[in-house]
Amino acid sequence: MNIAELFAKGGPVVWILAAYSSIGLAIVLERNILFLRLRQLPKQWLGKLDRLLEQKDASDLVGQLKGPEARIIQAVVEADRDGVKDLQGVGQRIRSQEIQRMEFGLRTLGILGNTAPLLGLLGTITGMIKAFMVIEQAGGKVDAQALAGGIWEAMITTGVGLAVAIPLLLLLHFLEGSVERRAQSMSRCIALLLERRSSSNSEEQADQPHSWEQVTDGV
Repeated sequence: MNIAELFAKGGPVVWILAAYSSIGLAIVLERNILFLRLRQLPKQWLGKLDRLLEQKDASDLVGQLKGPEARIIQAVVEADRDGVKDLQGVGQRIRSQEIQRMEFGLRTLGILGNTAPLLGLLGTITGMIKAFMVIEQAGGKVDAQALAGGIWEAMITTGVGLAVAIPLLLLLHFLEGSVERRAQSMSRCIALLLERRSSSNSEEQADQPHSWEQVTDGV
């Protein structure tokens, strides 16, 4: 069976599944191009992040960096220069924006992959209904060969639906893994960047007397 016969026997459902496949492939290609263009943070920078906020020229140092991790570092450095206290919140906000940008289209890809088998099954059921309607109209006197032909033609849509869904779901899993790895990388950058700042804040809080110590001071 060639492609023309497949579309002819499968009917409208096969055309819809073909559109599913085209849309899904376009999303996968666009996301892959995006991930290839997203630059990684140079490895030598990982050892400098813990002391970056202590440097007066930090803004100039990170100005030329590119990529999601770089945008987080630049935002935190800028917020620290402006006197913002919740630097962790700034980093997490930029991280969420970057993840949302990378996940664009993945939900659509998941919908296509999950509904393609159901759409194929719907095409098979409607094809079987038509086949049995022909049997009823013929009064039960139907050639077995003709009946078998009608059944396998009805099941074409299920096969096409599975053929579309399986690659889409596999590619979706691959893309979600890429997003998860970059999300972990961004979280690591935030932790390294604020590591010393967090420890210093903890020491300051430890040095301050507790409320009960202030009340009983001098007693």
